[in-house]
Amino acid sequence: MLDLNDLAMFVQVVRAGSFSEAARRLRMPANTLSRRIDQLEGQLGTRLLHRSTRKLAPSTEGQALFDRYAPALDQILEIGRLHADEQAPSGSVRVAAMAGLFEFFNMEWLVEFYARYPHISVDFLLDDAPTDLIAERVDLALRMGIETGSGFRARRLAPTAMILSASPSYLERRPAPRTLRELAEHDCLTISNRQGRNTWRLQGPRGSQEVTINSRFSVNDMRVLAQACVAGLGIALLPQLIVEPIIAQGKLVRVLPSYRRASTSFGLQLVYTSRPPVPPAVAVVAEFLLEKLGDTMTNPSQHHADR
Repeated sequence: MLDLNDLAMFVQVVRAGSFSEAARRLRMPANTLSRRIDQLEGQLGTRLLHRSTRKLAPSTEGQALFDRYAPALDQILEIGRLHADEQAPSGSVRVAAMAGLFEFFNMEWLVEFYARYPHISVDFLLDDAPTDLIAERVDLALRMGIETGSGFRARRLAPTAMILSASPSYLERRPAPRTLRELAEHDCLTISNRQGRNTWRLQGPRGSQEVTINSRFSVNDMRVLAQACVAGLGIALLPQLIVEPIIAQGKLVRVLPSYRRASTSFGLQLVYTSRPPVPPAVAVVAEFLLEKLGDTMTNPSQHHADR
């Protein structure tokens, strides 16, 4: 019985026109390939290839063998490729995240992801306002500094604090607050919320404290909030991940540095809405996000320096 592997090697040699080129395509030593063709000729009892130092061509019997089996071998290989494609993760994955995600998430990472998983598409839903994950058909969510409901499974990426910042120009007009109580007398910049509450709960030397603030500017995009803070509109409570590089540039300074958002222990989390077993496409997107964002979360300044 003929060995299909030997036949496939023979077909490749005929198509390549040389043993060296066929061996390169097959990723095997040329002498091994030559020996396998010799074995095939011995099994068939006929010469399949005319060889010389300068030329290689199929014999009459070799050409007949090639014409008969090459199309069938191509079909077998195509079936194998289709089967492999069916086994690969595929489908669309919807990811909800903060509006400023792509401030620290490199587009080059997505090029790498799509090269690795060509049958998966990712739909990003970017919004700093709370999202109903089920109603919005979200598969994964990146949530910062909040506790998720018990119905979802979450994996913590890294701790991240929310800190108070203002621009030098604002602090020239309005002296920086020295106490949490004085913060209520300043113009504050906030993320829009459906409850309409203008309070910040912060952790400081006296533990967790809540302060009522005067929200002069509100927006549901963390990036715009940071821009408003840099422009001098007031004091903002911003993720350290986003604001630390801006402080390093001298565009913002810390305000009340002994205070930070009280719920920072939760940090940035990757939330799964699917119960186990997680769909393969969702699982690989989740692992990719964990892989790429893990180092970014723990080294924000270095990441911005590298961009």
